[in-house]
Amino acid sequence: MLFHSSLRKELSRSFGATLVVLVTIVMTMMLIRTLGLASKGSVNPQEVFLVMTYTVLGYMPTILSLSLFIAIVGTLSRMYRDSEMVIWFSSGRGLADFVKPLFRFAWPVLILIAVMALVGWPWANSQTIGMRKQYEQRSDIERVAPGEFRESAGRVRVFFIDKETPDNSKATNVFIWSIERNMQITTSARSGSIENIGDSRYLLLNNGQRLEQPMAATGLKISEFKTYGTRAGGNSGLVNDATPPRARTTLSLLTDAGAPSRGELAWRIGMLLAAINFVLLALNVSSANPRVGRSGNLLLALFAFVVYYNMLNLGQSWISSGKYGMGGFMLMLHGGVLLINLAWLGARQNNWGRRIRSNPSTRAVSPTPKIEPT
Repeated sequence: MLFHSSLRKELSRSFGATLVVLVTIVMTMMLIRTLGLASKGSVNPQEVFLVMTYTVLGYMPTILSLSLFIAIVGTLSRMYRDSEMVIWFSSGRGLADFVKPLFRFAWPVLILIAVMALVGWPWANSQTIGMRKQYEQRSDIERVAPGEFRESAGRVRVFFIDKETPDNSKATNVFIWSIERNMQITTSARSGSIENIGDSRYLLLNNGQRLEQPMAATGLKISEFKTYGTRAGGNSGLVNDATPPRARTTLSLLTDAGAPSRGELAWRIGMLLAAINFVLLALNVSSANPRVGRSGNLLLALFAFVVYYNMLNLGQSWISSGKYGMGGFMLMLHGGVLLINLAWLGARQNNWGRRIRSNPSTRAVSPTPKIEPT
C-alpha cells in the first residue's frame, strides 16, 4: 500500500502542474488565433473569450492525454535517476507491478477523456460554429466598419459607409461596387437604412446615383434616384446548413453509416484507446540514461506521442475518404500499439535482452588446442 500511495501522490502533483501549464499555453495560442479571426471579420470581437473557451474545451481530450503521459514519464524517470527504482526492484517488485497503481491513478482521467471526447468535443464545436455562422450571416451594413472598404458575405460586393446611429441601422455616404449580369455597377448615396422584407434584408438608399458599365462592351449608363433598394446580404433567420461531423453528437454518428461519420467516430473512440496506450507507453519509455541527460527520454516520449496522435488524425481522414474501414484501422493502430507495449513491457520485466547478452551458450567458444604426443 505504501508503494501505491506514494506513487499516486507524486503522480497527482506532477499531473496537476503539467495540466495547468498546458492549459495556459493552449489558451494563449487560442487567444492569438481567435483575435486573428476577429480581425478578419470571422468572429464577433465581443465573443472572443467565449469562442476561445469553447475551443480550449474542445481540445481538452488531447490536453488531458498529454498531461497524463508527461506526468507518468516524468515521475518514473525521476525515480530511476534517484535510484528509487533499484530499491523497488530489489524488494521483489518488477516493472509490471507498476501497471496496477498507474491505472488506479489514471482511471478518473481516462473517464474524463472519454466524456470530453464523446460529449464535450461535439458540444464545443457546435457552439463555436453556431456563433461564427450567426455572426457571418449578419447584414453587410453591419459587417463593414466606418471608413473602411469591406467585402460582402458572398464576396461579390464592396461596401464603404459611414455610421452615425448607435444601432448601426442607418448609414451615410454609402458606396457600393458590385458585379451583376456581366456589368460593373457602382452605386453611391447620401444615406441608407436597413429594412426587413420577407426573409431578407434590404438596404434602402436615398438621394444617389448608379453607374452601369458592361464588362464585354463599351458604354456607360448613369441614373439618379431618390430611393433605391438593394439586398444587403444575410437573412433575418439562420440558414440550415449541413452540420459538420465534428459538431454532431456521438449518438447521431452511431446511426449514420457514412464515411465522414465513421471517421469522426473513430477519432473520438480512438482518443480513449490512445490514452490507455499512452499509460503503458509511458511506463516503457521511462528510464534514466546519464549519457543523454535528463530530458533524453522525455524527448523520446514526446516524439512517440506526436507520431501516435498524428496517426490518429491521419486515420480519421483515411476513414472519412473511404480508404480504410473504421474497425480495421482501429484494430491495426490501437491494437498494434497495445501489442508493442505488452511485448516491450515483457522484455523489460524479464530482462530478455540482458539474459541474451549474458548467456554463455551464445558466446563463441575457442577450440582447445590439441597436443600431439612426440
